[in-house]
Amino acid sequence: MPKTGVLTEARAEKRMGRQTNMGRVLANLPMFQQLRESEIANLAAVAREVSLSKGQILFQKGTPLDGFYVVVDGQIKLAFSSPQGHEKVVAIVGPGQSFGEATMFMEKPCPVFSQALVDTRLLYIAKQGIFAAIDHDSAFARRMLAGLSMRLRGLIQDVEDYSLHSSTQRVIGFLLQLAGVPDNHDPAECELPASKHVIASRLNLTPETLSRILHHLSESGLIAVKGRHITVLDVARLSQFDDLPRTRAPCHKSG
Repeated sequence: MPKTGVLTEARAEKRMGRQTNMGRVLANLPMFQQLRESEIANLAAVAREVSLSKGQILFQKGTPLDGFYVVVDGQIKLAFSSPQGHEKVVAIVGPGQSFGEATMFMEKPCPVFSQALVDTRLLYIAKQGIFAAIDHDSAFARRMLAGLSMRLRGLIQDVEDYSLHSSTQRVIGFLLQLAGVPDNHDPAECELPASKHVIASRLNLTPETLSRILHHLSESGLIAVKGRHITVLDVARLSQFDDLPRTRAPCHKSG
């Protein structure tokens, strides 16, 4: 379990060094863009801003949530730890993305802990504001359901990747997702969103396996690596490449 302490909501609010226009931030988030101005105002009235320092724990596993969070800027890691101390990263949440909705609706303790990977600003939106928006706007409810469904689809995709795809294929898929598909044949640039240790856990690999695969792809002339910055030199070749031995590399142990 991470050694950094939990940041309470009261302490988090006191640490904010700048004011945020809640209504403006909410209106710019994809989930809320179709809401009326009055509905945005109602959400802003029950929202509060939370600031986390790098490495700070937002909540621990088992914490009940009476609302959910939206990342304004920064990154949040969602993960769980085994009794042996092994960590499994479930998701890396970035700006404009939300987390905690399912726990809020189910009224069950959160199955993961959350930690800031960098200095991060969040909005915490209390569930009474969400329920009121759902009551007044069925389209908002559909967007929330769509977001939860996409997350479930992502979890199913993870299981498929771990079960059917080699370590190299998982890394390649991750890089291609980061780089996107360029409009021409120029190299595609991307930045690793977290440390290699965190990304390795997210892909169910050991850090050593991830480094070995990146080194091999680089030696094969498919990517160039400089710190966290990666240049995909040939998207088409990379998408079809799986040249490492087919024996599966050791997976990251999560207990």
